[in-house]
Amino acid sequence: MPDMILRRPTVQLRTGLSRSAIYDAMAKGKFPKPIQIGTRAVGWAESEIEAWLEARKAARAA
Repeated sequence: MPDMILRRPTVQLRTGLSRSAIYDAMAKGKFPKPIQIGTRAVGWAESEIEAWLEARKAARAA
């Protein structure tokens, strides 16, 4: 199955993060960088978001 590109509202729903929290974490290198999909459009690879969520779950368990 191909990796889907998720737009920001979907990323926000999946992660529970606000727009500003996503961009703040990206600036600190703690969140995946988006992929440019158009002149004024970005999206995130679904696999990278899922991996980020799994890492958060693993950190919680440790």
